[in-house]
Amino acid sequence: MTRTPSPARSLRRLLDALHAIYGEQPWWPADSPFEIMVGAVLTQNAAWSNVEKAIDRLKAAGLMSLPALLDTTHEQMAETIRPSGYYNIKAKRLRNLCLFLDQAGGLEAFAAWPLDDQRAALLGVNGVGPETADDILLYALERPVFVIDTYTRRLLQRYRLARGDEDYEQLRALFEQAIEQDVHLYQQYHALIVMHGKETCRKSPQCVRCALTKDCPSSAAAGRQV
Repeated sequence: MTRTPSPARSLRRLLDALHAIYGEQPWWPADSPFEIMVGAVLTQNAAWSNVEKAIDRLKAAGLMSLPALLDTTHEQMAETIRPSGYYNIKAKRLRNLCLFLDQAGGLEAFAAWPLDDQRAALLGVNGVGPETADDILLYALERPVFVIDTYTRRLLQRYRLARGDEDYEQLRALFEQAIEQDVHLYQQYHALIVMHGKETCRKSPQCVRCALTKDCPSSAAAGRQV
């Protein structure tokens, strides 16, 4: 009788395959943990290339620091991050995050909090949802929390590792229970999934160009070669 592979084995096999294709990923690109936190807010509903433009504008204006962002006006902040889109909304969310960090005693003080307290506090900041909070935890604070995004949901469904109706916490638990808690591994796995989602496993899958087609249950079931 053929034994069905465990979720942990399937996830690790998928990771190994993605790593073999794309190699080590230098993600998240930033000069400081604070810049990562800013980028986590700006990347909401935005292409990363536009986020980079907004970050470059913040740096050029001397605003890439907690004190500088707290001292600037909403109008100046919004105009500076305009390339990231939804700039008025994101300026409010970014200020909310900065106010929270200031009340927490700064980034260094917040980094010393227990993980559960950090995550709960971030989720309490207006405009910071689970994906943004976990981006901050995994990449800025280097805590072992897996990030679930659109690319991850799509890949899990196509590999029959998720039904599609799971909520964020269910999918996060799937990874964190199946894969050992390792910050570098979580960072690489998430980055590799994003890379694969952008390259071939798009909303309209590019199976003919995908090196994983022969192992993908969705591709095999549909008989896709285009």
